[in-house]
Amino acid sequence: MDTVWGSMMKLYGEHGVSQINLKLIRFIAEENYAIVRVNHSGIDMARASLALITKIAGRPASVHVLKVSGTLKSLRDKSRP
Repeated sequence: MDTVWGSMMKLYGEHGVSQINLKLIRFIAEENYAIVRVNHSGIDMARASLALITKIAGRPASVHVLKVSGTLKSLRDKSRP
């Protein structure tokens, strides 16, 4: 999460990050995916920040948004690709 916060801080600063209201809901290390929650008005800002990530813990990496949902319940009900 430090990498995600760092990317958001670089792009939007403290004020922008406070508008996104990012929260980690679930992280599955074995499958390399996470579920995060953001304000509906901060979706585009969060997606842009995630797209700019090129390294995680000093290793090359990329972050892809797989799904966006209006509620966590409907997101959990959908199967992973």
